[in-house]
Amino acid sequence: METKDLLKKVRKIEIKTRRLSDHIFGGEYHSTFKGRGMTFSEVRQYQFGDDVRAIDWNVTARQNEPYIKVFEEERELTLMMVVDVSGSGLFGTTTAFKKDLLIEITATLAFSALQNNDKVGVLLFTDQIELFIPPKKGKSHILRIIRELLEFKPKSQKTDLSFALKYLGNVLKKKAIVFVLSDFISEEYLQSLRIVGKKHDLTGIRIYDPKEEQIPNLGFVPILDAETGKIETVATQSKKVRNAYENYQRERKEYFEESFRKSGCGQISCRVDESYVKKLLGYFKQRGR
Repeated sequence: METKDLLKKVRKIEIKTRRLSDHIFGGEYHSTFKGRGMTFSEVRQYQFGDDVRAIDWNVTARQNEPYIKVFEEERELTLMMVVDVSGSGLFGTTTAFKKDLLIEITATLAFSALQNNDKVGVLLFTDQIELFIPPKKGKSHILRIIRELLEFKPKSQKTDLSFALKYLGNVLKKKAIVFVLSDFISEEYLQSLRIVGKKHDLTGIRIYDPKEEQIPNLGFVPILDAETGKIETVATQSKKVRNAYENYQRERKEYFEESFRKSGCGQISCRVDESYVKKLLGYFKQRGR
């Protein structure tokens, strides 16, 4: 992609997702994800209605009138986004590829964190760690993340979520807000998810295409596996073949839901033709209650 075209795409995504984060998600993000606790700010004179438990008795004794301690939320947080860049993201039959939606959601979350002055980092993975950008603050840092998502060419096309989660657990020493964005067509990641979920506030965002859920009866059809590069002729007229495919897709969906539930982590599922805005808002509001 030429630099001029890349900058246009970055700008387009920035305008759309920043508007969303400024007008919709900023407040919801802030109220959903709390700071690490309360830190001492100052003392001031007691006012009617103040909590008597906040009285600073040492200052009160010196001043001969009641003073209270004022605390404020220690707000600074770290947002880390773990983004699947494997071959299956380049699938889409309706309004967009799965990859396009992953990029938009990542950018929206990043700008929401920026609005709250939080650090933002990203981990791109396949069946290996493709790129790790450590958490930092600032608009230029967010734009770098978007550029990487748009133009990054992964070395592999396969997926291993468990490997990515283990890596994340090793490099993130302090508690962070973690969003894992993927189609979750991956095997056996429950154990790794449990370990990372104990330390971090983790949410999985599953992106899928409605046409992935079943194969239509089209006779003998050559089908490309985006993650292996192999083309196989599939007898779609066979009910047994269609059922086996549907069962596999259903098992992946159920495994995702069960794994995140058992790990005490949040989860969102969004089709490429659905509004991710409504999905995220609904999740934030539910979490903020």
